[in-house]
Amino acid sequence: MLLENKNAIVYGAAGAIGGAVARAFARDGARVFLAGRTLATLEDVAADIRAHGGVAEAAQVDAMDKAAVDAHADRVVAAAGRVDVSFNAVGIPAVQGVALTDISVEDFLAPITGLCLTNFLTATAAARHMAAQGAGVIVTLTASSAKESRHQMGGFNLANAAIEALTRSLAGEYGRRGVRVVGMRSNFTPETYPGASDEMLAVLVKDTLLGRLPRLAEHAATAVYLASDGAGAMSGAIVNLTCGAIID
Repeated sequence: MLLENKNAIVYGAAGAIGGAVARAFARDGARVFLAGRTLATLEDVAADIRAHGGVAEAAQVDAMDKAAVDAHADRVVAAAGRVDVSFNAVGIPAVQGVALTDISVEDFLAPITGLCLTNFLTATAAARHMAAQGAGVIVTLTASSAKESRHQMGGFNLANAAIEALTRSLAGEYGRRGVRVVGMRSNFTPETYPGASDEMLAVLVKDTLLGRLPRLAEHAATAVYLASDGAGAMSGAIVNLTCGAIID
């Protein structure tokens, strides 16, 4: 098991990607602390993990609230002794399909403010504990829009580019203290939006080299690897899961 004896916090763990990653962490041996705004849906994920032999605990946490994030991280360390992995899959609604010259200031700023805030709060809370213990891994999640120009993304592309910059900055500040910070850059994942039209999917698939879009299982497997000692030489990097829509 790649994450045996590790303690992992997953924010937004009741969502499609967060839930898939939390389950994968647990399957690979981690004790998983599920965090999110809706306790009932988190408990469903925790129950599923336990039913498959994993260890999971759920807590209602507003990942936009510094006091709540810090207090939860403190409770995890008090209960488990340390926090080894932090993964943020919190989603923020974003207006897309509107030209930048037509989008409102409020709609433009919403994903930038929201995604930057939650990633800053959760990553720095983890970094403080990990630096004190001399080890840990923070995994961030962005999207292909961080490097796209063709689609009308509003403020969503700026938000993702900012998270990737935060990933590099935090890696630079905390690497010598034993903390690795790595990112996953995804593409649109059909399993997370079952109502997506065939027309929209066809446009997105056309942009890829593999002729398809990423799968939830691939997100989960990549997150496990990045959090594991096998990726111990990686920090400040963004792993490309766009199926070739973005060429690094």
